[in-house]
Amino acid sequence: MLTLTILAGLAAGPVHAADACDALTARVIRDTGASLAGRAGPYAVFRAEDAERMSLDCRAPARITVASRDREPPRAYFILVGRAARALAGADAAAAEVLTLNLHQASLLAQAPRRGSSGPALMLCETGSRTDALRDDLTVCRVAPRTKLARTRRAG
Repeated sequence: MLTLTILAGLAAGPVHAADACDALTARVIRDTGASLAGRAGPYAVFRAEDAERMSLDCRAPARITVASRDREPPRAYFILVGRAARALAGADAAAAEVLTLNLHQASLLAQAPRRGSSGPALMLCETGSRTDALRDDLTVCRVAPRTKLARTRRAG
């Protein structure tokens, strides 16, 4: 009996993970207006009018990548990233959009990736040439849920 209980628990792990990823994929579609282009294991790829690429990696911590071939994408790209932050982490979409715009501008000026957070969402935006699978994309923003709250230390 104990063996059956253990085997049932092991089998439920991947099923539960798939159900969670299905639910997250559905939330991303609902909140962003993107459509599902494909899904394999913990990965989902979307078609979004305002981005060249948009993907979800459900492995913990889950993350969404939104990419554009434009060095300076139109405003709709930043709105999409804000909505993705709401879908993934429950962030305020408008606040996440503003943060994305600021991170993008800072990345352009510094010629380096820039990180920030908007409520429960952590974000990273980078611009410029790449050497990875997103090499054709000049703007890439990633969103992940905040897993731990940072503690503020006081001097003294």
